[in-house]
Order: sequence, then structure tokens, then C-alpha cells
Amino acid sequence: MKQTIPTYDLNSITRHGILIERIEKRTMSTIDNLFDKGIHRDSHYIFTFLESGRAKMMVDFKIIEARDAAVFFLLPGQVHQGILMEKVTGWFIAVKADLLPDTARSVFEETLVDVQPVPADGSWVEKLNVCAGMLQMSCTEEMLATKEGFLVVQSLINAFTGLYVLIFLGGNHAGASSESRAVQLTRKFRILVRKEFKTLKSPSAYAGLLNISPGYLTEVIREVTGKSAQHWIHQEVLIEAKRLLSFTQLSVKEIAYELGYSDNAYFSRLFSKVEGCPPTEFRDKYRNRK
Repeated sequence: MKQTIPTYDLNSITRHGILIERIEKRTMSTIDNLFDKGIHRDSHYIFTFLESGRAKMMVDFKIIEARDAAVFFLLPGQVHQGILMEKVTGWFIAVKADLLPDTARSVFEETLVDVQPVPADGSWVEKLNVCAGMLQMSCTEEMLATKEGFLVVQSLINAFTGLYVLIFLGGNHAGASSESRAVQLTRKFRILVRKEFKTLKSPSAYAGLLNISPGYLTEVIREVTGKSAQHWIHQEVLIEAKRLLSFTQLSVKEIAYELGYSDNAYFSRLFSKVEGCPPTEFRDKYRNRK
């Protein structure tokens, strides 16, 4: 087992931050460069649209499976591994996070806690196919070499990810502009925590970044989520700790340091309190299940 979890980006494949592939009744072995990388992370979003077939993968300790017409996506940083791919027809799109509109990223990163594949009916399949086809035709060196051409590609990315948002939210999402200030602050807080949890551990630090008082932040987060601000900070620490315990050979002390804790004993107590067992016991339980 490796000492670190490999992280792949798009730089070695494309300099434009987007990769789109049409899949025609393929299995995992025929597109190893896209799917069969073993346990790893990606620094970009991955959107998979199945028209038909079956796909199965492990994402952060959970097995997800999609059949027939369905859509699903992976967030940057999620640990995953392809398990099965049978006669899949559809589209695979990888996009750097900075090319996605903020409204779509908010939905992907914060609204959906436990992302699962969502079935897509015939009308959505047609829309996704048209949009993905246009995006693929536009992603040429000639188009991307000019400012005007890149704007076309960016618009099509916005349209494709917008369709994903509508499918995952059932068309009932009114949009960030109609949300209360409390909900908007909660989104901003959780996005910041996702980025900064290794260095910033206290709610007051995030309150400072958001230009609000620690008391107001605490009140808002509990009102919107039912959990404390500290809970969400600990959750990000915990999921990364579990990834490193499960998929690397790093010692508990090394993991604590990686997560920004100089006191290994404190980290172990925190993990035990939140997860219900010590880090070493979690590692043994996970590996014994495999």
C-alpha cells in the first residue's frame, strides 16, 4: 500500500481544464486511462452520464452503482476507485473547478450530502446528449485558442452542469439568489471549511474570514444545519483522516501531522470521540471488511 493517496489532475492530458469523452458500449478495461487508476483522487470534477449499461465504484468507503439512464458526479478530493463497467454508453466529462459557475458548485458541494446516481428520464437524456455533443464539438484547439471560442465552451459547460443541478434537485431549486442570508452564509462557511480545515480549526477563524462575529456564525450554522460550526470542521477532519487510515500506510502520528495537529494524542482523542473508536481500531475494521 502506498504512503500517500495519488491525486491526478488534467494537466498531463489537456491544458484547457476540460476533457470530454463519448463512451460507446465499453467496459472498464478499454478506457483504463480514464477509469482504472486504482484508489486515487482527482483535483477536478468528474461528471458521468449513462444512457445505458452499468457502472459501479467505491467513493469514500461507500459503493455506488448506476444502471441504465442515470447521472452522477465526483467532487475534487473524493477518494474513489472504479470497480465495474459493463456495456456503458454515455458521456464522461472532467472539468477543473474554476471553470464551473459558483451557483453550480454550491449545489454540488453543499446541498448534496450523500451523492448517489440519479435516474434520468427520456427528456433529460435528450437534453444532456445534445449539450454534451455540442461541448465535444466545441472543445477543439482552434476554438479554445481564442477568447471568443473559449467563451462558447464556457457557456456549454455552464449549460451542461446546469442540467445536472436541475436533475439532482428535481427541478425544485429556486436558486441561490432566493435563499436567505443564513443559508448563503452556511454555504460559504462549508466551502471555506472544505478548503481550509487542515490549518483553521476554530469557528472564530472562519467567522473572521466571513467578516461576521463568532457568535453570529455559531447561531446561523446551528439554525440552518442543526449542527454546530465545530461539528462541520471536525467532519472534514474526520473524513480525511479515514481516507488516510484506509488507503495509506501512514502512521496515526503522521496522519495527525498531515491534518494540522502537532499533538498526536489530542488528534486520537478527537477521532475516538467523533467516530466512536480509536484511529487504529478504525483502520483494522476497514481492512478486515475488504
